Amino acid sequence: MTTIKLNLTVCLIFISLLGFSQQVQWTKDQIMGYTSQWTGERYPDGRPRVSDDLVRRLANISMEEAWGTMRNEGYNNQFEAGWQIIGNRTLAGRVLSAQYMPSRPDLDTPIKDQGKKDSRSGSPNSWPIDMLQNGDVYVADGFGKIIDGTLIGDNLGNSIYAKSKTGVVFDGSVRDLEGLEAIDGFVGYVRGVDPSYIKDMILTCINCPIRIGRATVFPGDLVLGKKEGLIFIPAHLAEKVIVNSEFIALRDQFGHQRLREGKYTPGEIDMKWNDTIKNDFLKWVKDNPDKLQMTPTEFDAFMKERNW
Repeated sequence: MTTIKLNLTVCLIFISLLGFSQQVQWTKDQIMGYTSQWTGERYPDGRPRVSDDLVRRLANISMEEAWGTMRNEGYNNQFEAGWQIIGNRTLAGRVLSAQYMPSRPDLDTPIKDQGKKDSRSGSPNSWPIDMLQNGDVYVADGFGKIIDGTLIGDNLGNSIYAKSKTGVVFDGSVRDLEGLEAIDGFVGYVRGVDPSYIKDMILTCINCPIRIGRATVFPGDLVLGKKEGLIFIPAHLAEKVIVNSEFIALRDQFGHQRLREGKYTPGEIDMKWNDTIKNDFLKWVKDNPDKLQMTPTEFDAFMKERNW
């Protein structure tokens, strides 16, 4: 009897997994389960929606400052380097994730059949594009495939930019490089470029946790791309990372200026500040409000909790 019950359980789990593999897009409950620490606004699909203001400010922070704050919170696997960058500008936005795998007929067929039932149009690599909102970044695990791993060309690139006004992150490749570079404002972080068409790979999930190199990425994360590479910030840490990074940058501006003026020694600036330097810094901020990226209210709240 125990064996029969065990076999039945295994069968039910297997059936459940088959059903899940066909659904491709993760459900709202699944997304909310993985991002339960986020308590703010969400998209209808369940993805965290970090505010437009924070996304705008994200573009101005440094990679090192963001990395340091997340490391202190125990998030050690959120950075990845080694990219070919399309477009000479910073990438900042909210992640819409997708995962691809090497294709096989018994995987491809049920996924494509489900796409027809869901009234999805085009090939599976275009399905995530249809879901993009302004400020989203299409982030895909293409398992590093270059030849026959081109997830988009310039046609899909134009559609992506029209919907998101950002760009893409592909652990894979693209084609039509000249056409993509001609899209004003489009930014891409890719592993390579190849003239081939996408072949022998299949979309297996949308808005699921994915792996991008050594980074784990959730739907709704913020992604920041600069010359050094990419960093993925959990939605629930976005405000803390951004405000803390803005403060460090502000503190550094003050410190660099005072060092150039010869007012303090490097040792004084690098160590915990004494009351004289603290008060000088607060007066400097008051006299230079244009240097403040955060709001005065955020600055005052931050200073109350700041451990010098």
